[in-house]
Amino acid sequence: MMAGLDIGSSAAQHATNFRSNTYTPTDLFKAVSAKITIQNKNLNAFISITDEEALKAAEVATQRIKSGENGSLLGIPIAVKDLLSTAGQRTTAGSKMLENFIPVQDSTVVQKLKDSGLVIVGKTNLDEFAMGSSNEYSAYGPVHNPWDLSKVPGGSSGGSAATVAARGVPLSIGTDTGGSIRQPAALCGVMGLKPTYGRVSRFGVVAFASSLDQVGPFSRDANDMADLLQVIAGHDEKDSTSSLEPVPDFKSTFNRGFDGIKIGIPSELLQEGVEDDVLESFEHAIDEFESRGAIINRDISIPSIKAALPVYYLIAPSEASANLARYDGVKYGFSVLDGKNAEEVMSASRGMAFGPEVKRRIMIGTYALSAGYYDAYYLKAQKVRTVIQEEFHTALNEVDTIFTPTTPTTAFELDSKINNPIEMYLNDLFTLPANIVGLPALSTPCGFSGDLPIGLQMIGKAFRETDLLGYTHAYQSVTDWHKSEPTDR
Repeated sequence: MMAGLDIGSSAAQHATNFRSNTYTPTDLFKAVSAKITIQNKNLNAFISITDEEALKAAEVATQRIKSGENGSLLGIPIAVKDLLSTAGQRTTAGSKMLENFIPVQDSTVVQKLKDSGLVIVGKTNLDEFAMGSSNEYSAYGPVHNPWDLSKVPGGSSGGSAATVAARGVPLSIGTDTGGSIRQPAALCGVMGLKPTYGRVSRFGVVAFASSLDQVGPFSRDANDMADLLQVIAGHDEKDSTSSLEPVPDFKSTFNRGFDGIKIGIPSELLQEGVEDDVLESFEHAIDEFESRGAIINRDISIPSIKAALPVYYLIAPSEASANLARYDGVKYGFSVLDGKNAEEVMSASRGMAFGPEVKRRIMIGTYALSAGYYDAYYLKAQKVRTVIQEEFHTALNEVDTIFTPTTPTTAFELDSKINNPIEMYLNDLFTLPANIVGLPALSTPCGFSGDLPIGLQMIGKAFRETDLLGYTHAYQSVTDWHKSEPTDR
């Protein structure tokens, strides 16, 4: 490796080094490509590594910088979850159903990354169709946690989190339907942000649950995250759910400090099921904020928040059932052609191509939407969702942000929960409410239990990602948890 080139540097440091001619985007890409290829043997973080296209992009970025262009992320390597369409590049959604799918156009987020000169080095592994909390439900094998290869990285965006944590790339893109960015961010010791619903375009993203899905960034610090969110945020006329809300300067609150931040703690969520070390690290983080001028309110109440888990696991499977109906083995996806009729072809194709968790959620969703059960289950879940939304908005009128642990436990052993779906679903206890109400939420490292990282979750007001990034920047300026890195894998 050439002198001065540290792959583990932040995106901001790489950008500075590009402009001082310490090395070029081409030099960095070659080093990154070699590292992630080696790491992938242990981590399995990537489904595909796109060397040829990435090299061309790095060479173009190198020339753009030499000509005087000064984009903050120009030439920076990035990984993209294999749920986002990439023109001419395989997009599998972690499923055998789409193992040979090559999109004809980029998703809006991917196009924005390319326009800004980021170098997409590969497509990351994920739970099939983003359905999972451990990244064990991928048709391409599980992702391993870089802190302990016997542990899960979290899901469904486990590959995107693992490669950032392992210092393979400084940035990555994931999607979050019930915690699929924040949960793996916490378990892998990096930052992960779910923006407000509608802040980032979903066009060209393979759909799971359309009223819950949101694209978001992974990084190792608030500065890089703000830069990446600046690139991908904004209205998109191709996405009917995309918001017209103006995109602010996401670094505008970086000098606000701690003074006067009103933090709400929903104590009813912390009464059971949280590991002692997780709770201790969470309380230490609260103490850090309070000692520097934040105001802590432990009396806020979201009475219906415990209903968020069953509400989510009715709404999300119902929407998944509808979204995945198109993969019938006739028009779309993997196909078994030796059936006697169309019904047999569809049944055999879906039976062979879909994994167990996808089948489980399709069956739950189809049942909840069926005649005679729609009102009892799906409609009731939507009504409770409205109640939870109203309670969150009431609570956020009293405080600026709500803090919780990101996950109730640290990373658990591979295979330890895969046959117990209820226990697996409980991993999303703290994260999925933000999806139900459509609010922005992020996870940042706040401690360790042994060698395993712990995450702090911040939930904010709609379209106030600037606030969350400002709070995180302040916290990271006085702590070093986000700088910890696993042994080189």
